[in-house]
Amino acid sequence: MSGEDGTGARVLLIDDDEQMRRSTEQALELAGLTVDSFAAAEDALARAGPGFNGVIVSDIRMPGMDGMSLLQTLNEMDAELPVILVTGHAEVQLAVEAMRRGAYDFIEKPFTTQYLTAVLRRALDHRSLVIANRRLRAVAGKRDDIEARLPGRSAAMVELRARVRAIGPSDADTLIVGDTGVGKEVVARTLHDLSGRAGRAFIAINCAALPETLIESELFGHEAGAFPGAVRSRYGKFEHARGGTILLDEIGSMRVGLQAKLLRVLQERVITRLGSNEPVELDVRFIATSKADPEAEMAAGRLRADLYYRLNAAMLRVPPLRARREDVPQLFLQLVRESAARHRMDEKKAPPELLARLSGQEWPGNVRELRNAAERFVLGLEHGADTEAARDGTRLARKVADYERSLIAATIAAHGGRLRAVYETLGISRKTLYEKMQKHGLDRRLILEGDSEGE
Repeated sequence: MSGEDGTGARVLLIDDDEQMRRSTEQALELAGLTVDSFAAAEDALARAGPGFNGVIVSDIRMPGMDGMSLLQTLNEMDAELPVILVTGHAEVQLAVEAMRRGAYDFIEKPFTTQYLTAVLRRALDHRSLVIANRRLRAVAGKRDDIEARLPGRSAAMVELRARVRAIGPSDADTLIVGDTGVGKEVVARTLHDLSGRAGRAFIAINCAALPETLIESELFGHEAGAFPGAVRSRYGKFEHARGGTILLDEIGSMRVGLQAKLLRVLQERVITRLGSNEPVELDVRFIATSKADPEAEMAAGRLRADLYYRLNAAMLRVPPLRARREDVPQLFLQLVRESAARHRMDEKKAPPELLARLSGQEWPGNVRELRNAAERFVLGLEHGADTEAARDGTRLARKVADYERSLIAATIAAHGGRLRAVYETLGISRKTLYEKMQKHGLDRRLILEGDSEGE
């Protein structure tokens, strides 16, 4: 249900007491607020963040992550995100401490719905101003939370942030290209949060995970009786996103026949539910991602050229970590801070030799892989206790990588550049061979010409 003011702002309500949670949720919805409720703080964290247009209300005493820990984690993510803590009579001192640590307000039990609603409306108004001011700063090119979302001092990242700021406030359909794990969805959400659609829905659709038999129903919706089992009408994901943004993740994995129907939606901004002849107007912005080069996907027949050119009103390329090694230390330290806050642990200092070693690694999994490394570092699982052993492991990894590179290069040369013979000889798939050639910077033409770096 939408809020009375039509902004699309939301309230995240967290309470492990189901009866209390349900009754509060119902009362707030009757007051005209849009509420998502959760039994655990951990479940709500995925919905909050720098671009979240809303407020968090949480009980202070809960199993697992309690209200104070939640407040600390959210402050790490966005210090201007309003967090309201609900306390018992004996917890007022704790609530005062929460205010000192950055809570927007606290409410003592028992409370009336009218009082809670009034506090929430003030907090929502405050958050709307914060979001609007950030959008204005972004458009003006001033420092904003985009630097926290897309950190890095490399020329590639400076250019990416500039393009995001330029494209974000527009309604232009956008194609985001980048390797697995570089943060394409982070870029997409940033574009959404910079736009006039920020207060509306952001619907992410994994094109590779859509069930083959239900794809059209999932996207376009259906009328009752449209197919066996369709006992009532149902909105599809496209309709749920009206006024907002639709992210089509890995567009090349969508079957070609459905791409043709998507093209019509992009052109006409109209959909028709299954079992209906009535068109439904669709006011949305489309953002698509691809980990593969779009032109290669078109050449392979996996991506329609007309769909590509329709989506490519604006294109953003997100650089892999190997192309911006100078950003790795800063990014690793940021991920360490986030991980420490999430696990309610003291932040660990990363030694300079560790940061230097991390900068020299390939990181085929990009930011996702680096985040896992930061997590393990915070938990003390590696990179920390035995630095010398870690350096030995790095030398071994480098030797293994060098051997793999030389073996592949020699095999390519031995077979005259016939890659099928190469991957069959090595006992790997064609895809794996291509990925390893890209990883090691191998070009079969250079190898055959006797280039010294290809040997």
